[in-house]
Amino acid sequence: MSESPSRSETPGLASRRVALEVLEAVAAGAYADVALERALRQHPLQAADRGLATELAYGAIRWRQWLDAWLDKLGKVPARKQPPRLRWLLHLGLYQVLRMERIPAAAAVNTTVELAKRGKLARLAPVVNGLLRAALRAREAGDGLVQPTDPALALAQNQSLPLWFTQDLLRWCGPDQAAQVAQACNQVPTLDLRINRLRSSPAEMAARLAERSMPTAAIPGCPDGLQVLHSAGDLRQWPGYEEGHWCVQDRAAQWVAPLLAVEPGQRVLDACAAPGGKATHLAELMGDQGEVWAVDRSAGRLQRVAANAARLGSGCINALTADAAQLLEERPQWRASFDRILLDAPCSGLGTLARHPDARWRISEASIADLVQLQAGLLDALVPLLKPGGRIVYATCTVHPAENTEQIHGWLQRHPQLVLASEQQRWPDPQGGDGFYAAVITAPAAA
Repeated sequence: MSESPSRSETPGLASRRVALEVLEAVAAGAYADVALERALRQHPLQAADRGLATELAYGAIRWRQWLDAWLDKLGKVPARKQPPRLRWLLHLGLYQVLRMERIPAAAAVNTTVELAKRGKLARLAPVVNGLLRAALRAREAGDGLVQPTDPALALAQNQSLPLWFTQDLLRWCGPDQAAQVAQACNQVPTLDLRINRLRSSPAEMAARLAERSMPTAAIPGCPDGLQVLHSAGDLRQWPGYEEGHWCVQDRAAQWVAPLLAVEPGQRVLDACAAPGGKATHLAELMGDQGEVWAVDRSAGRLQRVAANAARLGSGCINALTADAAQLLEERPQWRASFDRILLDAPCSGLGTLARHPDARWRISEASIADLVQLQAGLLDALVPLLKPGGRIVYATCTVHPAENTEQIHGWLQRHPQLVLASEQQRWPDPQGGDGFYAAVITAPAAA
């Protein structure tokens, strides 16, 4: 563990040091949430400082492309030719100066310059100081970025998104919807709870949270959902957590399990189950009567399913480490044995960019093509496991048609006996909710 900051250290410097570590780790290939958790373990901070470090790190990662545009405007060297350590430090400073109204300008500049001096960039500290002060002058003069004339370029710059994605968005849903989706990609996600109907109710939990000065609101279309409007402290200390009265689950994800229309006593397969949000939801919808088989390739991730099921009291869940694409070979007795199958498929996650700020820089068109093949293999492998008259729900948290409508319609052509009952694409919503797709498919009843 690193040394604790000295008492004489500049206020707020520790938070910014953690944020910079996260930026550098993500640039080297780490996932933002993992890098942040590791940095906070190495540099323990008080709650307010942890919150600031998180906001700075996620914000600077999310707005990377927009911040690069400002570096190109203000600096003598283009952003992508800057030494990486300097580029991320300048992103950290510019994010505070240009996007965080609650941070005093002097604090933003001084702490960034101080980090330069302490982080092997001492000789470039005057460059850091000069560029941030130039940004301040531009902000005060109302001097913004030059706007590209191409709509996709403008959307990519203004909302800090990859150009290939904004080009596709405009093609998929037109300029108005594309602008809304892009805006939603940069908002702090709502904090949505799913109330465990086996142990509580939304009204009861709303009352208990209100006693702790945490107001809530019902979520339209989510009968078991509750949005926490103002949260406080560690979630594990909130009323009802230990008793399993609720779990955190985005409203779009809460919409999926009910599509299976499960009934008590049925046999249900959740083919890619970790971390278990939908498997436990299915158990609750079944009154914890029947069997839910939660399958995942990762034994480590399946431990989270078991832990969530234990806390929520989902006794009908059975966890199995296996590749869903090989289930019939491993368990031939499972042929035609499931009333319901959920495939919450591995996907690009383009509907969850607000939740995963680094994902936009990690996903590529080539990686999506690989995922499409994986999804198709899973879909084909699950068909023989479904009972006559059974139902499959295919779901993703992406908005890419190749992973959604095109995937499902190609699958139905390969399996003409199946019937598409419904499909829906939900786009990321500035008012709350990830992007999600779900298709409901039924098998013919036995003759």
